[in-house]
Amino acid sequence: MRRLLFLNGIKAFEAAARTGSFAAAGSELNVSAAAVSRMVHLLEDRLGVALFERKANKLIPTAAGRAYQSGLTPIFDALASLTAQVTAPASMRVLTIGVGPTFAMKWLIPRLADFRKQEPDIDVRITTGGAGVPFGEDWSCGVRLGDGEWPGLTAEPLFTADLLPVCAPRLASGLKRPSDLKGPSLLRVAHSPDDWPAWLKAAGVPRLTARGTEFQFYGHALQAAIDGLGIAMGIRPYIDDDLAAGRLVAPFAQSVPKGMRWYLIYRSFRTEQRDFAAFRRWIIRAAAEPAARRKGARSAG
Repeated sequence: MRRLLFLNGIKAFEAAARTGSFAAAGSELNVSAAAVSRMVHLLEDRLGVALFERKANKLIPTAAGRAYQSGLTPIFDALASLTAQVTAPASMRVLTIGVGPTFAMKWLIPRLADFRKQEPDIDVRITTGGAGVPFGEDWSCGVRLGDGEWPGLTAEPLFTADLLPVCAPRLASGLKRPSDLKGPSLLRVAHSPDDWPAWLKAAGVPRLTARGTEFQFYGHALQAAIDGLGIAMGIRPYIDDDLAAGRLVAPFAQSVPKGMRWYLIYRSFRTEQRDFAAFRRWIIRAAAEPAARRKGARSAG
């Protein structure tokens, strides 16, 4: 027989542990912070285990509390997803994908027509943000650059993230060797200051410093390179289509690994959902397809 202890208290604890305060949990659950605190106290009494260390203006989960919350959050997420599936109209099939703006623009959106052709009944919705945006509770999945460690999430590798300088064809003619590069022409990305130093060191010109225009996202820097403003540090797979189409060229063969990979990330219960399963199969296959083959297929079409 299933034994559930004080479900309201469990909900109150999970919300408080996830949000970091009784007040935030109360706002989410539409009750007062005092009510959340009382329910958590009752839960602790019934369990016989302390779940929080209560300090002035700070709520710190104990080791037991962290373990309990790490298991509870995916369960509540799965319950919310199941409820949404049961209550949604039979004709509504929605897949929400969280990605960065450059990944959306440079890789995912150009390929969505292929997925739509295979799965015309799935409504794909893309939500974008920077690397610091947390995994959304309403996301079906996300694509992130990192080390593969996201607590509570399954991460499957999609691409390596190799760094390679790229520029417009007309600029490449004057670049015969890395020493031909000039600091003011090297376009930078604000959140990735180590890209150019890593590549320049590998190319044998470690004393050269990138001093070109700085952009917020890779997509901005790559567009500036296409328009002839300077040389951008490209990262795969962002640059694959532009290289294949001739909008950008790589003046040097030298590439270096960024030290991270691109991953498909999702909560484990999603594997049981047919729409996510279809997208997962598609993106893993698309990620493995070489850029040259994609170019040939588009030209043939």
